[in-house]
Amino acid sequence: MAVTTFEAVIENGQVRLPPDVILPERQTVFVVVPDAVPPARKLPGVRLAEPADAAKFEMKVTWGDER
Repeated sequence: MAVTTFEAVIENGQVRLPPDVILPERQTVFVVVPDAVPPARKLPGVRLAEPADAAKFEMKVTWGDER
């Protein structure tokens, strides 16, 4: 397998290659990140045991002198 190396930048979670690098669609690539920090853990969202209890958490938000 032949290997070519390009330097790229991550922007908005996507790898941005230099403009002169053109790869075919669906090309398999390998990303090597030197001195990377460990990825942030994604925690699962909070869920209610009983969805009917959602009404207990409703609140009204007002702005300024609105009553």
